Amino acid sequence: MATFAHATPERCAQLGRALTAAGLGWSENGRQDDPQFLTYTVTDPYGRTWQVSPATNFQISPSSPRQIWQASCAALMTRTPVLSARLVAEHIKDVPA
Repeated sequence: MATFAHATPERCAQLGRALTAAGLGWSENGRQDDPQFLTYTVTDPYGRTWQVSPATNFQISPSSPRQIWQASCAALMTRTPVLSARLVAEHIKDVPA
């Protein structure tokens, strides 16, 4: 079974700060108590909607423990690799139209 122990309240707060610093509009579904179902909805500069969620423990590299977030955009049919909060925010902000 997949676990999500790395999606701590502090890491969730880091993601929120990174998304805000990147100038992105976002909301979360309030499931920090059960990170398996935690999802952030982010709007990029072109109005596309991205879903950001924590990766499973199996997806996280021990050499990069801060890289716990993965984003997907249905409009672009794309999913990012597992990234840090700052990098996932920058990726969403910088994907061209």
